Amino acid sequence: MAKKFNVTGLCVPEKHYMADLSKRVREIRKMIDAGDYFTINRGRQYGKTTTLAAIAKKNF
Repeated sequence: MAKKFNVTGLCVPEKHYMADLSKRVREIRKMIDAGDYFTINRGRQYGKTTTLAAIAKKNF
């Protein structure tokens, strides 16, 4: 299956073109491990749901 651009909902790296989130996810993971509070506050289609799904799916 060829990758495509996704403009609705969660991006899946195997199916969709997407930016590299690994650095962002590692930084958020450090905050979670330290017990810090954080917010993800951005406009539509910025990757909020995709970022949270990456955090939940992988152990960074």
